[in-house]
Amino acid sequence: MKKTSFYRQTWVEIDLAAVGRNYRTLKKSLPAGTKIMAAVKANAYGHGIVEVSRKLVSCGVDYLGVACLDEALSLRKNLVRAPILSLGAFLKNDVEAMIENDVTATVTDYSTALALNKAAGALKKKANIHVKVDTGMGRLGVWHSEADDFILKLCALPHLSIEGLYTHFPSADSDESFTRSQITMFCALVTKLEIRGVKIPLKHSANTMAVVGYKDAHFNLVRPGLAIYGLHPKEDLIGRVDLAPVLSFKTRIAYLKNVVQGRSISYGRTHITGSDTLIATLPVGYGDGYNRLLSNKGRVLVHGEPCPVVGVVCMDQTMIDVGRLKGVRLEDEVVLVGVQKDRMIRVEEIARLCHTIPYEVVCWISPRVPRVYLNA
Repeated sequence: MKKTSFYRQTWVEIDLAAVGRNYRTLKKSLPAGTKIMAAVKANAYGHGIVEVSRKLVSCGVDYLGVACLDEALSLRKNLVRAPILSLGAFLKNDVEAMIENDVTATVTDYSTALALNKAAGALKKKANIHVKVDTGMGRLGVWHSEADDFILKLCALPHLSIEGLYTHFPSADSDESFTRSQITMFCALVTKLEIRGVKIPLKHSANTMAVVGYKDAHFNLVRPGLAIYGLHPKEDLIGRVDLAPVLSFKTRIAYLKNVVQGRSISYGRTHITGSDTLIATLPVGYGDGYNRLLSNKGRVLVHGEPCPVVGVVCMDQTMIDVGRLKGVRLEDEVVLVGVQKDRMIRVEEIARLCHTIPYEVVCWISPRVPRVYLNA
């Protein structure tokens, strides 16, 4: 790796060429004219919101999806001019900044819609909004059974422009029947609105799983997140969808110690060496996002060979057993996630070991871990 501007021996590599490839793969899978809103919330799932967004804009992405106003403003401050939808709820204090920075708001209740309309009028602008409809998530959104009357009330507000209508699937990867019922409810709402003379330009509901598995949920805009980063909502999709992993998580051996049989390793003495061996200490721990649940379960790659995590993962350090390898030295590169020689450790594998989802694995990588951007 070329000389960098940091001293840490733990880092993340982000392959922006892979971001572009994944975007193009998704685009080719969609009917002509279907737009893409890429989810770049949560610092682009830990990959870097500004760098990833710039790459996506260069690829022609139609919209960027963020979770809150501050994420949108960080993009605007870094001269990202693409349309941005704030997918979260907003408060009345947010409305002027949203309008001034051309951030599209998600509207879910009438009082905040009134505040947005008033502020837009004062600024002599129209505020673009997307209305969120709850078809079963039970989180944000007006209930689908009440949504047509609600939207008609919004139509009467002169300084709002209803650009989009959307819903959210809570179990597209696990409950096909419920997801299909949501699609049916959403379609019924669109029909009711059109009968009442309301035609909303953009309709969207499809996350990554729905992009792959529910063609009737595409409408005219989709909202992939995980797939943009080369990740899969279900392990059985690996190989079925041509996605390139974007993120690699790496470190270096910081210390080597010969350990005789019967010695304990790390907090709680949960690992006792079964034979004489060589233990390497890595300068990475749960404070960096290498989860404590990987204690005595995880594996890493050294010289292209899998080596087990031994003992409890510490806040700043992790121990691995490299006793069966020859020629291990200080500063040897260690791959926590990614490829080394012909071996690979996937985010999805880490998620399975930690009994969680790939989203969380990439999001929990700490800001103190430097990001290195490749193929910018």
